[in-house]
Amino acid sequence: MSVHKTIEISAESKKGWSEAAGNVVKEASRTVKDIKSIWVKDQSAIVKDGEITSYRMNCKVTFEVKS
Repeated sequence: MSVHKTIEISAESKKGWSEAAGNVVKEASRTVKDIKSIWVKDQSAIVKDGEITSYRMNCKVTFEVKS
């Protein structure tokens, strides 16, 4: 039986949602190994002068805990 843990990570991108999700995984991978999945919990965007300037994402990251 394997044990999994879930943490919450926030990230953003100037380019889009896909890059923001990639940034979540990239940031989590700095300290967490064996990431199995991410779940997008929340998305938001910053708007300035009628244009989206930044895409933000809160995700739950699930990884396997090794014993």
